[in-house]
Amino acid sequence: MSGHRAVIVDPNAPGRLVIAPVADPAPERGEAVVRVRAVSLNRGEVRRAGMAAAGWRPGWDLAGVVDVGAANGSGPRVGARVVGLVTEGAWAERVAVPTHALAELPDKVTFSQAATFPVAGLTAIHALAKGGVLLGRRVLITGATGGVGDFAVQLARLAGAHVTASVRRDDQTAAVRALGAHDVIVGDAIPPSPKYDLIVDSVGGRTLGTALGALQRAGTCVTLGVSAGAEVTFDAREFFVAGRTTLYGLYLFTELASEPASVGLRRLGEFVVSGQLAPHVSLERPWTEIAQVAQDLMARRFHGKAVLTVE
Repeated sequence: MSGHRAVIVDPNAPGRLVIAPVADPAPERGEAVVRVRAVSLNRGEVRRAGMAAAGWRPGWDLAGVVDVGAANGSGPRVGARVVGLVTEGAWAERVAVPTHALAELPDKVTFSQAATFPVAGLTAIHALAKGGVLLGRRVLITGATGGVGDFAVQLARLAGAHVTASVRRDDQTAAVRALGAHDVIVGDAIPPSPKYDLIVDSVGGRTLGTALGALQRAGTCVTLGVSAGAEVTFDAREFFVAGRTTLYGLYLFTELASEPASVGLRRLGEFVVSGQLAPHVSLERPWTEIAQVAQDLMARRFHGKAVLTVE
């Protein structure tokens, strides 16, 4: 053991999350060790932390500086500012990250901005890709004030789509219009008209059930989250009568088998530098406040992304 610390699950602690000493990372030949400067939270990992056994280490998204380069010579060099993604354990002072899941950061991108990229940004990229060429197409983004929704609205607009954002409350309308949404739907139901070529849904429940009836012929609905409920009832006839409609289940870590995370992470950084994408950090706190921030996330006390800084 050493002075290296990480967030681990402690079932007896408030919020079940504590910072504790852990063993130093032992990188594989294709992994670099990153000294972490910022991490972001996602509902999936926080939800799992609420059920995981003692000692489990959560965390997917991280940004920091390469401390030790990969032994096989791949990836960013020592001292490089990077953003990265791991399957668990990102909430730590030092993390071994596969170089295919690391991208060097442009100077203009902050660690806090970059920490929002991996799961939310990459999920949005992969979900929108299921719609093919989006120029002039109608795209619906549900849960548009969430981490994935925020990126998806901006990236769909950037791709030339006519973007409709779905939000829970009327007071969220201005925020999604500022992201680039042309139209806004308020409430948990999607009207059957107009029809959409692509729907990106992170809400589930009644929203997904009604969205399936709003697909254009040969349209695709990508489901990637269930923030309102995993049980979905829908009118199957409305869905299939449209013809050639697709319901696609997207899980980011499966998608990354076809394209390394480094590719999308690099692209997101370039969009930020060019001013075409603005990551929104709703909450920024020191990582010592992890338990409280995790509870606030699950209780929906803020929208968008929460970032923790690691000092």
